[in-house]
Amino acid sequence: MKTIEYACARAQDIVARAQAAGADAADAVYGADTSTDVSVRLGKLEDVGRSESAELGLRVFVGRRNASVSTSDFSDTALANLVERAIAMAREAPEDEWAGLAPQDRLMTGPMPALDLDDGGDIAPEALKARALEAEDAARAVPGVTNSEGGSASVGRGVTALATSHGFVGGYAASSHGISASVLAGAGSAMERDYAYHSARHFEDLDAPAIIGRRAGERAVARMNPARIDSGAMSVVFDSRVGNSLLGHLLGAIAGAAIARGTSFLLDALGTQIFGADVAVMDEPLHRRGLRSRPFDGEGLPVAARALVSGGVLQTWLLDSASARQLGMAPTGHAARGGAGAPGVSASNLALQPGTVSRDALIGGIKRGVYVTELIGMGVNGVTGDYSRGASGFLIEDGAIAAAVSEFTIAGNLRDMFRALVPADDLVLRYGINVPTVLVEGMTVASG
Repeated sequence: MKTIEYACARAQDIVARAQAAGADAADAVYGADTSTDVSVRLGKLEDVGRSESAELGLRVFVGRRNASVSTSDFSDTALANLVERAIAMAREAPEDEWAGLAPQDRLMTGPMPALDLDDGGDIAPEALKARALEAEDAARAVPGVTNSEGGSASVGRGVTALATSHGFVGGYAASSHGISASVLAGAGSAMERDYAYHSARHFEDLDAPAIIGRRAGERAVARMNPARIDSGAMSVVFDSRVGNSLLGHLLGAIAGAAIARGTSFLLDALGTQIFGADVAVMDEPLHRRGLRSRPFDGEGLPVAARALVSGGVLQTWLLDSASARQLGMAPTGHAARGGAGAPGVSASNLALQPGTVSRDALIGGIKRGVYVTELIGMGVNGVTGDYSRGASGFLIEDGAIAAAVSEFTIAGNLRDMFRALVPADDLVLRYGINVPTVLVEGMTVASG
C-alpha cells in the first residue's frame, strides 16, 4: 500500500508538470486503496475478492477555462500525455466565471488534525472467513431462520492526497472493516429477508460477528406473516437505519450547486425555521475514527464542526468555492473531490441530535401508525420536496409495535415532514449519517 508521502509527491508532481506546460493554475488528487472481502453461504466459502486501485486526477485552468482528466497509468509518457490533453481540452472549453481554485488565504495551514483513521487494515483472508462464518452461523441459529443469503467480512485501506498550484499539499490514510449477514425466515412465497451489518475504521471498534448475525436473524423472523395495512393519514416512525435517508434529502437540498441553479425545495430557507425548535443537525468532520472524517476538504480548506440546523433553523448552505462565488458567499469547507471532474460538496459525519423523549415513549403515544424498517425506491422530488416511497415494517397499535406489514407506501412533502419531525433520545453513532428513532406525524400511508 502506498504511503501518504508517496501520494502527496504524486499529486505535487502532476501539478508542477501542468504549470510547466502552460496551465495558469492546477490541482490534483491522488487516491489509492486495497481491499479484501470474503463471503460465505450455508457454512461454506463462496467467494474471496481482492482489489487494488490507484487513480490520479488533474484539473487545469487556462484563464477562465478549465478541464479535468484522470489516469491510472503513472508512466512518464502517460503523465506527459495527460497534461497535454488536459491543457488542450481546457483551451477549447467554454469560459466559467465561477470556477477556480479555493481562495489562497483560506487554505489549511499547520499540522494535520490527528483523527486516528488508520489501524493498518491488514487482515488475512482466513481470519475474514472465520468472521463471516461466525456471523452467518449466529444468524442461522435464530429459530425461524430457514435459509441464508450469506455472511461477509471485509478489510480495506486507502490513502488520499491533494495538491494545488497555489500552495496546498496534504494527505491522509484510512482503514475500514466490515461484517454483514443476510438471511431468510419462513418458507415458499411467505419467506421474508432481513440483514445486519457494521462498519468501523478500526477493527477493535467493530461489533462481534455473532451480535451482527443474531441481529440479522431476529429481524428476518420478526417480519414473518406480514399483514395488510389500511390506507389513511397516520403517524410514521422511522427506525434509525432508514431515518438517516431524511438527512440525505436535506443535504441534497442545501448543496450550493442546487441553490445556485434554483433546483431545491429549500431555495429560500436559509436562516428560517425548517424543523421544530428542538431539532439540531451537526456535521462533525473531525470526529475521531469517524467513517466520514477528514482533515481537510476537497479543495484544501480546513474543516470544523458546524451546525447545519440549530433550534430548527437552517444555518448554512454546503458550499465549494465555485458555488460560493456564484452565490456571493464564502466556501464552507464541504468540497468533495473524486479522481475526475470538478469538486462537488459533501457533509462528513452527520448527526440529528437526540431529543428528550425515549423511543418507547415516542411510540407509546401513538394510537395507530407504522414503524418503518425498510424503504424501497427513490420517489423524491428535490425541486418540490414531494416524497413517496415504498416501505415495510410494523404496525403500531395502542402505543405498541404489533404485526409486521409490507408493500405499503408512505407519502408527504419534505418541508412538512421536517417541521413535524420529533427525534427520540436513542442516537447511536454507527454510520456516516446518524439519526435516532424519529416520528413524523400526519403522513399518508397507502396499502400496496
